[in-house]
Amino acid sequence: MTRIAIFASGNGSNAENLIRNLTHGRVVLLLCNNPQAYVLQRAKRLHIPTVLFSKEELEDPSHEYSVLKLLKTHKIDFIILAGFLWKIPEDMIRAWPKKIVNIHPALLPKYGGPGMYGDHVHKAVMENGEKETGITIHIVDPQYDHGHIIYQESFQIYSSDTPKTIALRIHFLEQLRFPKVVDDYLKQLFKDPAV
Repeated sequence: MTRIAIFASGNGSNAENLIRNLTHGRVVLLLCNNPQAYVLQRAKRLHIPTVLFSKEELEDPSHEYSVLKLLKTHKIDFIILAGFLWKIPEDMIRAWPKKIVNIHPALLPKYGGPGMYGDHVHKAVMENGEKETGITIHIVDPQYDHGHIIYQESFQIYSSDTPKTIALRIHFLEQLRFPKVVDDYLKQLFKDPAV
């Protein structure tokens, strides 16, 4: 069974959805950079071990409590970013090539990059008069919100929409699609290593 680690920074509804619904892997660890994040309570309730870490522990592979060392100790095969707000260091990307995925609440390449998360994205989409928005699930590479796109789905923006209604519609799509898309990718990835 594929051993999965989830990185999250906030509420954790996507993380919980993945933990409950993935069928081609098992979430064995949840890593978080925010001690106040509700995702920690969700993971505890679901009996998933959690680890809080600092930016230094993430970015410095020689640190005594390095995240990279921790992932290797836990024999992690695959990593999912589910509302994680820090950039993944290149040494981790090299250690898990094509095996780190992220979900983004916009149609990349639009509205990606530093500072583009949650309501910031939805406000920008509305302010720029976009006619559609949606979700993107992509492989993580060294640039923010840039890697190969695995899946995108869009929906029309109505004149009555607000950043809040867009957020609700995005959340619905994330909950509906994220586990299935990750499962499909895992099936393909671990069946055909050339992916």
